[in-house]
Amino acid sequence: MAPIEAHVRLHSGRYLDPWYNRLRDAYVQTMADLGVTTARGGIGKLRQRNRSQVAYYEPWSALKRETWRPDIRAAALANVRVSMHRKLTKTAAAADLYPVAIGTDAIAYPSSGPSLLDVLPYTDEGKPAPGTFRLGISPGMVKHQGTQTVLWAEQQFEEAGGVFNLTNLIKNDPTAGEGGGE
Repeated sequence: MAPIEAHVRLHSGRYLDPWYNRLRDAYVQTMADLGVTTARGGIGKLRQRNRSQVAYYEPWSALKRETWRPDIRAAALANVRVSMHRKLTKTAAAADLYPVAIGTDAIAYPSSGPSLLDVLPYTDEGKPAPGTFRLGISPGMVKHQGTQTVLWAEQQFEEAGGVFNLTNLIKNDPTAGEGGGE
């Protein structure tokens, strides 16, 4: 069966670059104005869940928004996941370092110290090892979301019975901030 209708672009190029640059610059500037040196990504802006605000028989207003693009969101998330797996592999090769837990957007690594700098592999010149995770505030870079001890993790496993993702607990624990929870 032949397609009946198609929406195609007449030019080639990186379609999401202008959106990415604008969103990145806005987040970085807003966070800097608030005194925060890290920013969160904006992929979630391409999707909005109902959260029981609209009855099942009424039209859902989010579907009318120009930013309602779950297809682009899915493609962007797939790209991020592939990139994350490549960086995991490069980090393992560069530093013989493997994660103990992987979440949607968080990775827990064993470390000799509480700082993110204790985990990220660097070259002899002090630069990030090629292809590994890079520290920064721009999308695609990593930030420290928390530090906890092995004893803390063991306690979580004992309390929860091992049915959870450790990265989510560290990320959401208020005592696990920069240098916290040592």
